[in-house]
Amino acid sequence: MTAARFRPLVLIPSYNTGPRLAETVREARAQGAPVLVVIDGSDDGSADLLEPAPGLELLVLAANGGKGAAVAAGARAAGARGFTHLLTLDADGQHPATAIPAFLAAAAAAPTAMILGWPLFGPEAPAARVRGRRISNALAKIEAPGGGIGDCLFGFRVYPLAPLLAVLAEGRWMRGFDFDPEVAVRLAWRGVRAVNLPAPCRYLGAAEGGVSHFRYGRDNLLLAGMHLRLLAGMVRRRLLGRGERHRQR
Repeated sequence: MTAARFRPLVLIPSYNTGPRLAETVREARAQGAPVLVVIDGSDDGSADLLEPAPGLELLVLAANGGKGAAVAAGARAAGARGFTHLLTLDADGQHPATAIPAFLAAAAAAPTAMILGWPLFGPEAPAARVRGRRISNALAKIEAPGGGIGDCLFGFRVYPLAPLLAVLAEGRWMRGFDFDPEVAVRLAWRGVRAVNLPAPCRYLGAAEGGVSHFRYGRDNLLLAGMHLRLLAGMVRRRLLGRGERHRQR
């Protein structure tokens, strides 16, 4: 891919993130890249805080479908508009908008790779969340050995759009909080190399406008099911690979 064909879009999926959404969008737009905000069925009035403007587009979904569903809708819209890469940024202020230029530069330098954020946690990060992601990261390394995935859960990343759309078309999964880890593993299975870049990760308190829709019981069960699905897929891929090598002998 030539530099002239590198057309990145910043995608911000949002569900009931309140006033923080407008601040996140302002910070993202200040970095210079075009921004698409996907309003995922929000009913808190946060969508009313934004208006389309040069370099800013809104996509409003009628019902809440989950983070993965919102990213999928935004990815399809980006593909229809001729963009080649998608940088995903959470609306809740957890991801550093000031790092957008560095991540896009890394994607321009390696346009066939996925640029994955490696989170640098502050002291406010919930200990249970930090410990839990270690399990997911260890499993992702088993599911995609050699894939180079550093942190599978941090959603601040850049995707090459064509393989992302191909993965999203594979099935009905990856529509909730299982999106970030599963799509990284499935892209690795397709041969998409991972480049890991460190980036600060903030957990904002309620007084700072922080909003979290992660539910420990519900979403950890979702992630457990996802890892079982990926482990089964890994075993199936290995068996098929062995069968293919046997036929070639």
